[in-house]
Amino acid sequence: MRSSDLRVALFSGNYNYVRDGANQALNRLVDYLLRHGAQVRVYSPTTDTPAFEPAGELVSLPSVPIPGRGEYQFSTGLGAQIKEDLARFDPHIVHLSSPDVAGHRALTWARAHGIPVLASVHTRFETYPRYYGFGFVEPVFVALLRRFYKRCDAIVAPSASMIAELREQGMHDDIGTWSRGVDRGIFTPHQRDLQWRRALGIADDDMAIGFLGRLVLEKGIDIFAETMVELRKRNVPHQVLVIGEGPAKDFFAEKVPEAKFVGFQQGRELGRAVASMDVLLNPSVTETFGNVTLEAMACGVPVVAADATGASSLVVDGETGYLVPPRDVAAYVQKLSTYSDNPDLRRSHGQAGANRADEFDWDAINGAVAETYLRLIEQRRPDKAASA
Repeated sequence: MRSSDLRVALFSGNYNYVRDGANQALNRLVDYLLRHGAQVRVYSPTTDTPAFEPAGELVSLPSVPIPGRGEYQFSTGLGAQIKEDLARFDPHIVHLSSPDVAGHRALTWARAHGIPVLASVHTRFETYPRYYGFGFVEPVFVALLRRFYKRCDAIVAPSASMIAELREQGMHDDIGTWSRGVDRGIFTPHQRDLQWRRALGIADDDMAIGFLGRLVLEKGIDIFAETMVELRKRNVPHQVLVIGEGPAKDFFAEKVPEAKFVGFQQGRELGRAVASMDVLLNPSVTETFGNVTLEAMACGVPVVAADATGASSLVVDGETGYLVPPRDVAAYVQKLSTYSDNPDLRRSHGQAGANRADEFDWDAINGAVAETYLRLIEQRRPDKAASA
């Protein structure tokens, strides 16, 4: 079998109704598969106001809004019609990108029909409760995730650090790499726009510390805010540039009143905003891969990030930025102060990051996933022959 022969059923918790790194990676994968002749059918909750046009054919799953986070939907299962649709499509492989109800039901359906299952890990769901006062349930989340992933034929994760974490948690023995790429037509140092900065009140010689991502607590915005408070106390000159929207915007604005909020950006406007930072501060520990970290690096912006799965495989400490112990505000302040005192060091680290970003090519990355599909299908063939 070749990639062009594949029929892939992809299940997503959020394929295109919110723009984030996970669903954009899934859309790029589907686009790659379709361009190479494969057939793909995508099953996901949908909305009347999607964030962007989906790649491939999209089948709507039954779902309900998540309480308190209405921008997200939660699947409630498959139902007879979805199962009939799956049977007609007759996939060679099922790809699960979210351990939600539909993911569990699709996994059971695939196992019952002798179809291999690949799961991709996009975020550290087990860490979310700690941001909402329920950190004590994290071991339960880990156990539930382990049960889900153990039932799959294999899993893929976007970085070596995340793979190591999954192995330590006992999630699976067969774990491959599905990294992430970056669009160098959008994210490039040439997008830096001093006039755009000036219009925001950021002078040419100001150090603009950027935040990039959805404004939600699990992105570490509390640590970002505490770090800015300490910088003010120590009279470290800086500006704050916030790119993104989300339900915690008011919290962020109250804690960081000096911030310049430019809202949601996309395309070349996003590249301009990122390249116009002087340093990205990314304190999040919930990502499996730091998409925003890679985008900043591609723009020649050094990164100060939590030494966690989202950044530790991307940032070369002391060369393209700095890795800091998670939630160590004093350490964040120290590294940002170093950059404030030494603009030449910022530029040097930024150039090194831009050079490293050249290694992340989307087609090569997605081709590795197609190869994983083919391997798992081939591994299942002896089982089918024995049961015939």
